Amino acid sequence: MEHTTLIKKIERTIAPMAQTMGYDLVRVSLIGAGSTRPTLQIMAERPDGTMLIDDCSRLSQAVSALLDVENLIDEAYNLEVSSPGIDRPLTRLKDFDRYAGFEARIELHSPINGQRKFKGVVRGLEGETILFETEQGATVHLPFADVDKAKLVLTDELIRAAMKAEKDSKKKRLDAGEELEDEDFDIEEEEEEDSEDEDGEEAEVKKPKHKTPNPKNNPKNKPKNKKKTAGKK
Repeated sequence: MEHTTLIKKIERTIAPMAQTMGYDLVRVSLIGAGSTRPTLQIMAERPDGTMLIDDCSRLSQAVSALLDVENLIDEAYNLEVSSPGIDRPLTRLKDFDRYAGFEARIELHSPINGQRKFKGVVRGLEGETILFETEQGATVHLPFADVDKAKLVLTDELIRAAMKAEKDSKKKRLDAGEELEDEDFDIEEEEEEDSEDEDGEEAEVKKPKHKTPNPKNNPKNKPKNKKKTAGKK
């Protein structure tokens, strides 16, 4: 199956289940397709934009079980389920509304007035057009359909907003009686993370067709170069 077609089929398969569990898919990608063991990466979040390690674990287990039944990926693979991270990718139209006022980088498929790459501040939406204030202070109109890549820029303001959102979400869920793992959100540690760890907490589970590390064995909840072997049961 062609790579793009496979990704879309996987996304269509797992999205309804994720939504019934209270999660929205942010991005689905398959890294190393055709290699000995490719990695299926799934970014997801709750409607409030947060995604705790507990959420990653729950969704990882559910996705793993569903894909084993559907048998969409013929070969053995790694499964990674993570939050979008603080300096997250902006993949959906609504992301540009939610993160209006924050700095971002945007790349287009086709140039506008000779320019494909933009850095500045998201100013919201007009229909399906992104209002974007460039570093030079000009406001440009970028068609969402023409966006190739878009990502928030890590700033103190963004970190504070992410910390507050996570704190508020945890309090609300704990007040509702939900049991959560003890997760401390450390601003200094977040700022020191390199670009390879920008995608947030990862949680993976061991399943018959793929191998995944246990996030609870890693205090950062972000496995690095950690391999386990999982055979069929």
